[in-house]
Amino acid sequence: MSKHKISFQPHGKEISVDDGETVIRAAMDAGVHVNASCGGEGVCGKCRVMIEEGGVDGGITEKLSGEDIEKGYRLACLSRVKENLVVRIPVESTIDTTALKLMTTPRKTARIKERNLDDLKEKGLFIPPVEKKYLQLPPPAHQDNVADLARIVRSLRNEHHERRLEFDMSIIRKIPDTLREAEFKVTVNIARPVRAEGKNRIINIEPGDTTARNYAVAIDIGTTTIWGQVIDLIDGKVLAQQGDFNSQLSYGEDVISRIVYAEKLGGLEKLNEKVLETINSIIVKIIDESKIDPDEVSTVTLAGNTTMTQLFLKVNPRYIRRAPYVPAATLYPPVKASDLGLKLPDHVTALVYPQVSSYVGGDIVAGVMGSGMAHDERLTLYMDIGTNAEIVIGNKDWLVCAACSAGPAFEGGGIKLGMRAAKGAIEDFSIDPNTLEPMNITIGNVRPKGICGSGLITMVATMFEMGIIDNRGKFNRELNTPRIRESEDVCEYVLAYKEVSGIDRDVVLTEIDIDNLMRAKGAIYSGCMTLLKEVGLNIQSLDRIIMAGGFGSYIDLEKCITIGLLPEIDPEKVTFIGNGSLLGARMSSLTNRIRIDVGDTLSRMTNFELSETGSYMDNYIAALFLPHTDINLFPNLKARLEARQKKN
Repeated sequence: MSKHKISFQPHGKEISVDDGETVIRAAMDAGVHVNASCGGEGVCGKCRVMIEEGGVDGGITEKLSGEDIEKGYRLACLSRVKENLVVRIPVESTIDTTALKLMTTPRKTARIKERNLDDLKEKGLFIPPVEKKYLQLPPPAHQDNVADLARIVRSLRNEHHERRLEFDMSIIRKIPDTLREAEFKVTVNIARPVRAEGKNRIINIEPGDTTARNYAVAIDIGTTTIWGQVIDLIDGKVLAQQGDFNSQLSYGEDVISRIVYAEKLGGLEKLNEKVLETINSIIVKIIDESKIDPDEVSTVTLAGNTTMTQLFLKVNPRYIRRAPYVPAATLYPPVKASDLGLKLPDHVTALVYPQVSSYVGGDIVAGVMGSGMAHDERLTLYMDIGTNAEIVIGNKDWLVCAACSAGPAFEGGGIKLGMRAAKGAIEDFSIDPNTLEPMNITIGNVRPKGICGSGLITMVATMFEMGIIDNRGKFNRELNTPRIRESEDVCEYVLAYKEVSGIDRDVVLTEIDIDNLMRAKGAIYSGCMTLLKEVGLNIQSLDRIIMAGGFGSYIDLEKCITIGLLPEIDPEKVTFIGNGSLLGARMSSLTNRIRIDVGDTLSRMTNFELSETGSYMDNYIAALFLPHTDINLFPNLKARLEARQKKN
């Protein structure tokens, strides 16, 4: 029987299979996960894959649309191999999107007090980027036969004190009919400039009085997930919110792999198409949920890291990852949303957050602005933890920032049975001190399938404090428990045996997993310490710490300190703000002051390249232990460990 080679992307795995083998069986043999809840009968439709090269027999059912089939999609369970193949696993076939709605309540409920609309109005800051003005115009007459546009401009100047007005040709085309159909009672949409010397742009004219219906869309373009909100610009309330996994995940899980893909022929276009696909899907959902008309949206604000922003704007990201690490731009002009490929009316203005550097992007700038850190006297450490950890230190007078590559451990990458926060991921954990038996709490309260980032931190911290692992991350093999065992020359702890797991094998935590976590936490800790040292400060100098990002909202603060991810600080100084990028995008839709201030804030943000900072590597090596080579830096933890030793 002939053999055929199958390459599974974006995993980069290749396997040889017999002629006639199903694609889903080949994926399983290659260790590539594809959702298949119906057991391979073709009825659930979840195992969609794209055949990029080669051909298969079968795989076409009513679960696939004509457009899907034309693009090369097939159901993996019904597709039989007949020649060499390149198969791409799309993100929706590997990720359980319901997990975005299953996340538990954040461990620390304290939040930064966001500015409400009344506060903005009291301070004279409630000036949305686009405002609406209602006009009751006198119809033309022999004694008053000025042009339609001049009539509008005159009214705006006399009644609303609007000056320095400009407009597009599209508005002139729309004005004559709209005025007469509305009996010269219309609402004009005016986009505000960033600088005082700039011009106010008339971007839309609507029949009747629509001033009570003015809405904005805020978008966070994350590497893993994308979130969107609809904001009522009259009362400041969020009317709807939706999140989804970034479809670019099928082409690489981190920014570097996506930059590499973008360098291929047609790669940039494909990644741009994918991110727009996800954003537009979210926009449709949140507008529908808000029960508003798309024509009532006036602005869309977007924030993302530097790579995600350039891919969204279809700008070549090639030089972001090459020394001297230069982005294409740090500031972006306002532009029509429709010109960027967003499914919003032509009059909607898109505002994109600026970047600091190749690895400190608009998502961090948005978080700094949205949290109010840039205007606060308190000395603050702002952290956004993910595959890359971004750190900002400072206050209203000065700001320094840096990015450090933590690796994928916090999102389940590099962990034998690591996974994102999805159904079946162990997110909380404890051990009976007598029997050493585990208690696993999973997302969705189903059988354990793997370990997510927050669960990994809790496991390692718990085992370290109980003496199950030492400060090098090695298991104590002398403990009397079958849970600690050797497997393929690696020591591991069995979290769930096959009989009670949600997969066809034991769920385990290995010493290699622990080592990968220690490297990731070491990078973040050393990044904080290096940045503090470079500006002549220490951890005691800080008035507060702000943690942002979805991951940051679900981790246990004490456990983070126990493993040395964070320095030992007063927990009352720490606040979680959730999605700082989305917060900043929302705030900039409510007040144009952020757009005015962001340029000044950007000029005050000094970026440090940690790889070129001599003390960083020294700090990193010292942090590759639990919690650190110098336990005296963690006095409270030291006291707990000593008390436990005396007790034993």
